[in-house]
This record gives sequence, C-alpha cells and structure tokens, in this order.
Amino acid sequence: MLIVKQLTKTYQSGSRPLTVLNRVSFGIEPGTICAIVGPSGSGKTTLLGLCAGLDQATSGEVYLKGHALQQLDEERLAFIRNRHIGFIFQSFQLIPTLTALENVMVPVELRGVAYDDVAGKAEHLLGEVGLAGRIHHYPAQLSGGEQQRVGIARAFIHKPDILFADEPTGNLDSETGEQIEDILFELNRKEGTTLVIVTHDPDLAGRCDRVIRLKGGEIASDSASAPSSALSQEVPETSSKTSVS
Repeated sequence: MLIVKQLTKTYQSGSRPLTVLNRVSFGIEPGTICAIVGPSGSGKTTLLGLCAGLDQATSGEVYLKGHALQQLDEERLAFIRNRHIGFIFQSFQLIPTLTALENVMVPVELRGVAYDDVAGKAEHLLGEVGLAGRIHHYPAQLSGGEQQRVGIARAFIHKPDILFADEPTGNLDSETGEQIEDILFELNRKEGTTLVIVTHDPDLAGRCDRVIRLKGGEIASDSASAPSSALSQEVPETSSKTSVS
C-alpha cells in the first residue's frame, strides 16, 4: 500500500539547513492501522504530509499503490489524493460556509458527481458518526467533537484506500477524544481502510497494529516484529508518465 524509501526533508533555517527527516524508510501493508509517535519536532506531521502527497521531499521516494508520488506534478497528485487518500486534520479544516452535509460531500463533488448521487451517502455517514440530527448545521454551530465527526465522515466519503489522521483528538478533551477514537476505529473496521495516525496519545497508539517512533527525524523504533514485507516487494517501474487511472 505505502512504501517510503530513504525519505529526507530539509528546510533552510536562516543561513543553516534544518533536516526534519533523515533517510526514513518503511512499508505499510494494506489494512494495517499504524501509529506514528515521537516528541514534538521529531518530524511526524512532516512525514504524514509527504506520504499523503501534500508536500515534496528533498530526496527519497514515496510509492502509494504503486504510484511514485515524487514523479507526479500537482495535477496528478491532486488526482491521487482525491481517488485514494483520506485526511483527518487536528484543526478539523471544515469549510465554514457549508453545512455538515455539504462539507462531507466535498471530496466526491470534486470528482464531478451530482449532488443527488452523493447526498444520501453523506447523510448515511453522518448518521454513522452520530450526527443524524445535525446535518444542516454549519461548523460554527457544532462543538469541536461534532466538527471532528464531520471531518471523519468527510474522510471516508470517497472510500479511500489509505487514510492519514494528524492528531485527530489533539484539540479535544479526553472524554470526547475517546468517543472520536471509537468512531474512527469502527468506521475503519467497516471500510477496511489502511490507517496511519500521528498522535501524542499513548492510549490511541496502543490501539494500533503497529507503532513507528520517530526521534530527531529518524526511526527510533518500529513495533513490527520484522521489516515490513512491503519494503521487500519490487517497486513498480515508474516514470514521469506514471498512470493515475
């Protein structure tokens, strides 16, 4: 599903380069629930953004379902994100002028799917996350926990192959955070999506199949008993003509 090879990300900090990630490599099999943990500044969110095609690495390779993300232009990356990737943000990232229902529908409407064809699915997902009675409310009318439920429903609406969640409970109190975790894991169980979660919460990480711990931009530990077999698989030959179908 996801193969990361020798991934490095360096920023310019004043007159000196700052390396946030240093030659990180791992593979994640389909259906795995993986947590990425580590202290602040260890490169967790940067790594997630690179794996999701939201940023470009300084060097290294990311393969998502055989697509070489480093070889794709922004138009093709946007296509891959819309077809294969879901993303849950710590700060919810809902569109304030759209209702809960309309926010959930956005990823599928971007494909050109008609409103009537997706509204029923969006309403069903909002019911799944406990918001059946709030579908016509705007983000400002929803609590933080309710906004994150909308975010989860939006992430699943287009049936992504892999879902990236960046501190999905980070802005919530502990009780609400536990409810959000339960909803996320239950929906993921039903959909069979590969799930990668960045978190500071050891309890949330403990619910995952695998935990990758970063320190100083490098992998300090990996709870996988052996290097993932995904890394031993032959990476498909790709070029600038990589298909995005």
